[in-house]
Amino acid sequence: MKDFFLSQKPRIGISACLLGQRVRHDGGHKRDLFVTEILSRFVEWVPVCPEVEAGMGVPRETVRLVGDPSHPHMVADRSGKDWSREMEAYSRKRLEKLSSMNLSGYILKKNSPSCGMERVKVYGKGGAPKLKGRGLFARSLMTALPLLPVEEEGRLNDLALRENFIARVFAYHRWQNLLSGARSPRPLIKFHKNKHY
Repeated sequence: MKDFFLSQKPRIGISACLLGQRVRHDGGHKRDLFVTEILSRFVEWVPVCPEVEAGMGVPRETVRLVGDPSHPHMVADRSGKDWSREMEAYSRKRLEKLSSMNLSGYILKKNSPSCGMERVKVYGKGGAPKLKGRGLFARSLMTALPLLPVEEEGRLNDLALRENFIARVFAYHRWQNLLSGARSPRPLIKFHKNKHY
């Protein structure tokens, strides 16, 4: 869709709580200073809160991943309600829209049963949870948009990982701009001659 294509600044999807939106289960947020004070000057944000948008509301019961780490269920702690189908249906629908917005990157909330990129707790039958999960929305996102640069906010505190993510975002944005223009060898050669970091 041309109306989403292509802004001067890279468009980055982000867990809404990281921008300071009060969408957490307790009505709070997880505002990230690097994201809001520094990176915001150079990008356009597309905030997403899968749990709220899937119908869980604020405040809400906490949820966690349960079962097989390769395909866990999202289950509410107190009531035992299984939100897996709702989250998977929501993710498919939301990702259709996000796919049309030409995102150049995505920042996820670490440890979240919906948005955690890696090492999310998955509870089995007794014993300690395994740190082998990925949030249900994050899994759908990374499957649907495999080329998209994706990172968790916690990992962006590592300067090497931060630099790598930002370089990938801006290189991907330039690639998107190249693909949106006239197709000829000259822009492609120029793209490959440019340093993207």
